[in-house]
Amino acid sequence: MMTSTTGVTESGVREFPARSVGGGLALLLGLAGVAGGAGLIALGSVAGSSGAKGGLIAAGILLAVAAFIAMGGLNTVAPGEARVVQLFGRYRGTVRTDGLRWVNPLTSRRRLSTRVRNHETAVMKVNDAYGNPIELAAVVVWRVEDTARAVFEVDDFTEFVETQTEAAVRHIAIEYPYDAHEAGGLSLRGNAAEITEKLAVELSARVEAAGVQIIESRFTHLAYAPEIASAMLQRQQAGAIVAARTQIVEGAVGMVELALTRLAEQDIVDLDPERKAAMVSNLMVVLCGDRAAQPVVNTGTLYQ
Repeated sequence: MMTSTTGVTESGVREFPARSVGGGLALLLGLAGVAGGAGLIALGSVAGSSGAKGGLIAAGILLAVAAFIAMGGLNTVAPGEARVVQLFGRYRGTVRTDGLRWVNPLTSRRRLSTRVRNHETAVMKVNDAYGNPIELAAVVVWRVEDTARAVFEVDDFTEFVETQTEAAVRHIAIEYPYDAHEAGGLSLRGNAAEITEKLAVELSARVEAAGVQIIESRFTHLAYAPEIASAMLQRQQAGAIVAARTQIVEGAVGMVELALTRLAEQDIVDLDPERKAAMVSNLMVVLCGDRAAQPVVNTGTLYQ
């Protein structure tokens, strides 16, 4: 027996194919047995000897009853379904081949859907890695991969998947911040692809005991909680303004440097340090200002 990192115990029950045959031939044989039994009963009813009469009727009844019991092993398996077969409580395999199949009539067969399913969690309020309350919800696409584990390892595999999905979403939410304050850090909003991939990995580990395969998982709702949403919006706006201003200043410095270099290379005008500083100041005001600059025409000399 092994224990996974999520604390779910794994046992040795695994799916394997059940012994089954095509149901068409079994159905024909069963009907033939019923017809043969009815024929023996009819033949015995007209027999002259009492001994032959009783024997034929008894044989006909036994043949008809045996045929009816044998036909009880017929099962119709639809595409996307499976039948988990048990004999006296013991797992005897799974029938996945669709169509009419025949198995031991003494066994019990449980129908199980192997189709792809969706589960969307409710909107949950949790605290992220920075302690900020956030709201999030996720959708998980899954299906039963191992029918034996789904039936025998957990009480209700559907409820198990739903519970483990909510637990995984909460765990991912508290491991990462909504927005990363430091450069290069993972965040729920900024690194959706990486976070959903980690969510899928954790979900797969959590539901492995139930024989469930996680096909896809993604967040469907992600937002700050209403009580801090306005404050966080102001913070995001301030960060955007600072980033934009930083880019503008970097561009303006480059343009001023280029202007001074070109003036010096082409010997257009000779500026002393004082006038050069004034020119730099004027250019920075024009380039970094948030409104159009008003030009002032100097009708005097350069130093007046």
